[in-house]
Amino acid sequence: MKKTITKVVALSVAAMALSGCVGSNAVTGYVMGFNLKAVDNRYARGGLNMLLAPVYGLAVAADYIVFNSLEFWTGKNPLNGKPHIFDTKMDTYIDVNHQLDDSLKTAPIAPLTKHRSIEQGTMQPIDENTVQMDITYNNGEKATLTGIRDGESVTYYINGKMVAQTSMDELAAYARS
Repeated sequence: MKKTITKVVALSVAAMALSGCVGSNAVTGYVMGFNLKAVDNRYARGGLNMLLAPVYGLAVAADYIVFNSLEFWTGKNPLNGKPHIFDTKMDTYIDVNHQLDDSLKTAPIAPLTKHRSIEQGTMQPIDENTVQMDITYNNGEKATLTGIRDGESVTYYINGKMVAQTSMDELAAYARS
């Protein structure tokens, strides 16, 4: 009976730990806040940090196993009420949302749920500023991807509907990578 309970607890902890450990680490933040408020000297704080190492270990475990998982699945951290960090609006290094169709900005991402992939694609130039690819998917559906260059930008259309836009510099950087 003890072995069964131990296995159930271990599997439950593993499932929770693997189900969304990214979060705001509120418990660890509270320990760090205590460390900073305890004394005003940087060296004393460093010494206290060493003494608190086991507490930090427990705090990180509590965050990863319990609180960050709750934050991931509920959208808010239960300790500090902050929204999940993946839902935070901020200035980013790479902005892609403006290039994507609205259906690709929220979950579930529609193309992934259709379980289709490109089986065959035939590319052909239409003119000096236009290239077209006739696509056949593994489920038999067909589509036409068209790229049209206008100055320093390229706009992409699938079956006549705009899906993305990029610059020539971005394409050159992609080709170099």
